[in-house]
Amino acid sequence: MFSISQRSEVEPFHAMDVLAEATKRRASGHPVISMAVGQPSHPAPRAALEAAQAALVEGKIGYTDALGTTRLKHALTWHYRDRHGLEIDPARIAITTGSSAGFNLAFLSLFDAGDAVAIARPGYPAYRNILGALGLRVIEVPVTTDTHFTLTPESLEAAQAAHNVRLKGVLLASPANPTGTVTGRQGLKALADYCTANSIAFISDEIYHGLTFAGEETSALELTHEAIVINSFSKFYCMTGWRIGWMVLPERLVRPIERVAQSLYISPPELSQIAATAALGATAELDVYKASYAANREFLLKRLPEIGLSIASPMDGAFYAYVDVTRFTNDSMAFAKRMLAEINVAATPGLDFDPLDGNRSMRMSYAGSEAEIVEAVERIAAWLK
Repeated sequence: MFSISQRSEVEPFHAMDVLAEATKRRASGHPVISMAVGQPSHPAPRAALEAAQAALVEGKIGYTDALGTTRLKHALTWHYRDRHGLEIDPARIAITTGSSAGFNLAFLSLFDAGDAVAIARPGYPAYRNILGALGLRVIEVPVTTDTHFTLTPESLEAAQAAHNVRLKGVLLASPANPTGTVTGRQGLKALADYCTANSIAFISDEIYHGLTFAGEETSALELTHEAIVINSFSKFYCMTGWRIGWMVLPERLVRPIERVAQSLYISPPELSQIAATAALGATAELDVYKASYAANREFLLKRLPEIGLSIASPMDGAFYAYVDVTRFTNDSMAFAKRMLAEINVAATPGLDFDPLDGNRSMRMSYAGSEAEIVEAVERIAAWLK
């Protein structure tokens, strides 16, 4: 049986490090299967590819307005009307160079150095890293079975007392990475109301919207006009490399965000905006892709516990299984390295998402093909024996 008893003292092995090592091994001829990065195996929608090809033939690709094209903004207003029954003024929409640019713009516009911002632990590591790089104080709030794996007003109160701070911001993802948690309407409303009552900026990361398999997918925009919503074409729309996302802002923040965006990014890439506009009409094609993730999810929910990897948190949305590896190791980093080196399966150590307790967990993406996911898990099963 595989076993590692000592925690690693080496440099952290992050998701992108795993991807780089997996790519290197694949280039050397190893039969690598990656469950490390949240990247869909499917191509961008056909309509997006055709729109981009036509634009390239025309050859007139250049700068756009700093907050994006009018056409894409209007297409997104139709998206919110159709999916959420909302009427969003297109002037409140900012197109960004991926969701990462959205986080940069939000943090720079909302907070001053030293301000305290709460995020979930475990959670997406880029939140922690960007906030820290900007001189903000990161308050990591543990999410457990007691909090239904999401942030709550009570957990935020407890965190503020423990750290002796008053929060200036709260950032929540639903569905969440890596836990897969979908925060339902009631929980999301309680959080939004708490933030409003306490003058706390509420940032809702909705990048995995469209990929909910259980629970109630709700946009913060349905509950408050004060939320800053960040989304992207990377996940549901299978456009990771196009680096295109968007924000929906309170009216008072549009001009401050625009001024920062003009200086940092000039404009989002026009070719990607053209493709994204077309992608918004490709729901039927994308729902077929979603069905393949659903099949992978059902397989993992059954098979992972059978091989000794219990599910550590809900798999209600996104496309990740966050698993407990303590039956085999208390060092998820070494576990990830050995698994890649010995059986050519890449997954991400939990320390990437949880600096305190992530040594006990691994994140496995099921955004790949069904055949790849089955083969990867069977390799792991044989290896663990």
